[in-house]
Amino acid sequence: MYRYVLAALLLIGSVGLSAKPYNDESLYQLLDDIWQYELSVSPLLASRQGHGESAHLLPDISPEGLAKQNTQWRSFQKALSNYNEENLSTQAYIALLMQQYRLANYVDEYTYRAYLVPINSEYGFHGAMASLPNMSTFKQVEDYDAYISRLNALAPYFNQQIAYMQQALEEGYTQPKVVMQGFEESIAAYIVDDATESGFYAPFKRFPDYFTKAETQRLAQQGVSAIENRVLPAYQRFYDFMVEQYIPNARSDIAANNWPNGVAYYANRAKHYTTTDMTPQDIHQLGLSEVKRIRNEMQSIVDELQFDGDINDFIAFLREDPQFYATSAEELLKEASFIAKKMDAKLPALFEYLPRTPYGVAPVPDSIAPKYTTGRYIHPSRDDQPGYYWVNTYALDKRPLYALPALTLHEAVPGHHLQISLAAELEDLPMVRRNTYISAFGEGWGLYSEFLGIEAGIYEDPYDDFGRLSYEMWRACRLVVDTGMHTMGWSRQQAVNYMMENTALSEHNVNTEIDRYISWPAQALSYKIGEIKIKALRAKAEEALGEQFDVRKFHRAVLENGSVPLFILEQHINKFIEEQKAQ
Repeated sequence: MYRYVLAALLLIGSVGLSAKPYNDESLYQLLDDIWQYELSVSPLLASRQGHGESAHLLPDISPEGLAKQNTQWRSFQKALSNYNEENLSTQAYIALLMQQYRLANYVDEYTYRAYLVPINSEYGFHGAMASLPNMSTFKQVEDYDAYISRLNALAPYFNQQIAYMQQALEEGYTQPKVVMQGFEESIAAYIVDDATESGFYAPFKRFPDYFTKAETQRLAQQGVSAIENRVLPAYQRFYDFMVEQYIPNARSDIAANNWPNGVAYYANRAKHYTTTDMTPQDIHQLGLSEVKRIRNEMQSIVDELQFDGDINDFIAFLREDPQFYATSAEELLKEASFIAKKMDAKLPALFEYLPRTPYGVAPVPDSIAPKYTTGRYIHPSRDDQPGYYWVNTYALDKRPLYALPALTLHEAVPGHHLQISLAAELEDLPMVRRNTYISAFGEGWGLYSEFLGIEAGIYEDPYDDFGRLSYEMWRACRLVVDTGMHTMGWSRQQAVNYMMENTALSEHNVNTEIDRYISWPAQALSYKIGEIKIKALRAKAEEALGEQFDVRKFHRAVLENGSVPLFILEQHINKFIEEQKAQ
């Protein structure tokens, strides 16, 4: 399957030697070679794609392995540099840009040594490994044997990650101590006394009927042995390291600018996540202006309700009144499911095409819920699985019902599930286009989807609409606090105070979110910048087309190329407008 070596080397060795211009066919061959290489060094990605050849392997994250991969990524970059817009079709050119974006991120992450910091405030490699039971099918004895090999490989994999984090401690390249408080609980959740109660044992509880008794006994015994002797000790070592070494000695400051080469690193991440050339200062000012605009709209709702007090008093009322909170996890999940089903019925009026893949509504796993965000979309690992809209049911008194409509539209439909599933179904596109997530596009679409709830009639009362505005304000505040903390000397408490003053998020949610922004620099910038661009392009299309404007066709144009950088989206919508005018 992995034929990248010979093909890639032949192609790279020949670039620049031929006077014949490149065309789509040769580019697509190169893109396929890159994809095959990526599968070969990313066995978990290969498993998610349904390839079983490396189902027994974990990624090679050794220093030698990462250096070798970086050399190959750079070689592929050099090969791609021989193509340009003039000798490619529009679709091929988009594919070229997407591949360049993906490779640039791999190279940049290696350059800025992201491998030294394999965790953030809400997630880490230990959580990623816990998804191993869901990455493969278990139909043959060989599938179980491959899985057991992966379990046995967890110990050296964890040891290498810990070694990188130890190096990070020595070089001042750690997550801030303040965002790591309680992180060890997410590790402890995987440490059990009985191996058969571990989530890693799940595949051994459901053998196919056609396995012999001897086969099931052998596999179950080897599974228990791997979990007892390799998996659980690996998690225990990681727990001990975090509690005894990492957290006590983590850095005290929070700014990415203060990491080694931090100023360049944050600027690089801002460019990556927004797909623009906006500076942190530009982004900060945009955030301030958006906060002012949204606050005025929030004031209008307070006035409409004739509330006795100002916006801050109203927000305090929303945070404290029990009428706005579910009393059980089941109630919260049922409400989220009801909103999702209401929106399902509105989709045909807004979209010409809908995805085949269904989605479910489920709680955030208990092991990560305390420090996890309010909700998230989890896309399927295989085509025989659904997507999931995760709702955080931890601390119910901090999960307001008035914010649930906006959250549901963002994470489920017409937000992430619809967009990501449609992109996965673009079977005529190169794999790089079907599997690259552009945060500015995807998160911008998620926030735009909250706005679509107005047209769909999802916000049934002023409280729901205030919840929508609070979520929009939340994303606007991100532009301010993320740049403020990482580049302008803001303290964590200053950022918390700003969010508490300007959003209706609970204090628990605010603290969780601020820790996320600290530990994941610049990612939070993508949402509002992407939404502003999509809204601006829609306004441009509406003005240019007048009565000819069809929202279903506009949405098709936005989504039909999959996840793309914002400047590519703008070019495509401009072309869409001209095509619609000509009809």
